[in-house]
Parts: sequence; C-alpha cells; structure tokens
Amino acid sequence: MNTVKITSNNFEQEVLNSNKPVLLDFWAAWCGPCRMISPIVDEIASEVTDAKVGKVNIDEQPELASAFGIMSIPTLAVVKNGKVINKMVGVRPKDSILKMLA
Repeated sequence: MNTVKITSNNFEQEVLNSNKPVLLDFWAAWCGPCRMISPIVDEIASEVTDAKVGKVNIDEQPELASAFGIMSIPTLAVVKNGKVINKMVGVRPKDSILKMLA
C-alpha cells in the first residue's frame, strides 16, 4: 500500500474512520530531516498490511498540524480509533517506527 496524502477534506474518512491504525507523518518540503525520514515511511507503507500510512504537509494543512499540536517536524503519530496512541519527533530508524505500530 502506498502512503495517503492526508488533508482536512479526507482526514475523517482516511484517519478517524479507519479500521486500522494510521501512522501519520507530519512534514514540510523545506525540512531536511523530513526528507531523510520520508523514504523510510514510504518503505513502511509498502510493507505493512495491518496499518495505513498517511502524510500531512504542515504548510498545506496548518489546521491539522495545529489540531495535533505539532511544534517540531518531522513528527510521527499513530492514530487508532480516532485517538493518538503514540507520537515521536525527529528522525528515527525504521524499527523504532515499526514499534510505534505494535
């Protein structure tokens, strides 16, 4: 499965109404660390079947960034049943990100 571009228009359908946990990557095009973690997030999206992976561009979706209290990027958040169950900031190795989903 590929990553899903998350916007305020599809947030409810893709994240809140998802029957799987959703890993959200909050990022921006100008952010160097975001560009470092992006291929890892893409790889996870192509490998996991029991979760959905979405990306939120904070410059295009400031209301979502605000709703999640994003202060630094990259921030990864796992949403399950409409609630954030895990959150981490900064570049992390793939295994650390996968543990967030467990």
